[in-house]
Amino acid sequence: MLVDIGVNLSNPQFVDIEGALRRAIEADVSKLILTGTSIDETRAVIALCHKYEDSFPNMLFATAGIHPHDAKDFDNQDMRELKMLSSQDCVVAIGETGLDFYRNLSSPNDQILAFERQIELAIDCGKPLFMHERDAAKRQLDIIKYYSNDLPPSVIHCFTGDKQTLFNYLDLDLFIGITGWICDERRGVALQNIVHNIPLSRLMIETDAPYLLPRNMPEKPKTRVNEPAYLPYILQSLTEHRHENYELISQATFDNAVRFFGLPLS
Repeated sequence: MLVDIGVNLSNPQFVDIEGALRRAIEADVSKLILTGTSIDETRAVIALCHKYEDSFPNMLFATAGIHPHDAKDFDNQDMRELKMLSSQDCVVAIGETGLDFYRNLSSPNDQILAFERQIELAIDCGKPLFMHERDAAKRQLDIIKYYSNDLPPSVIHCFTGDKQTLFNYLDLDLFIGITGWICDERRGVALQNIVHNIPLSRLMIETDAPYLLPRNMPEKPKTRVNEPAYLPYILQSLTEHRHENYELISQATFDNAVRFFGLPLS
């Protein structure tokens, strides 16, 4: 069985959520972590967990967080709301938080403030940290190092950085989330060349659906919408570039995700 640690299931591109969940189960994807990227999206993914908890028991879990793109609007009221939302039973991590200096849809200062407050929330509530980073590795590393003595288990989601950045994150005992980026014969070559450096005990997998449709699929869906059922294609690419068998990576990434997020086995 597999765990997809990053799914944007509240995205309107998912027009048939129940169908997507059924297809995930058919593909041996047994658990999904739904990503909260704002107060509204966190509420939405928590609502989805509750809506489908009877028909798909122990399958859906959520994160509660503010994406760096939305950091400009983050205020004390949002912090109070985020703290309340993070106490929900289905919420298993704080995030998606971090820094994104590629688009800078929020100023660096606003991003840093929101990131630090969410790190402190994760420390206070004892839940793992689900992090984003793009073109901001040096500053993000500095912040993580500052909190390193108290930091809960933490993952860099959708890692696409270079070898030195990877080693720097691993030196801080972070987990690394790999998406369909590794299936891309154009943009993913650098990641393909370094993914073998990730210890199996630090590796997790995710679709980031509906984005990053794996390019190694023999037939692409007409909708071009990625979904959790396509997670095995990411695993297949990992077997190729890590030179390890499918079952080994499947079991290791499942075990890592269950321990990291505190998920039920059944």
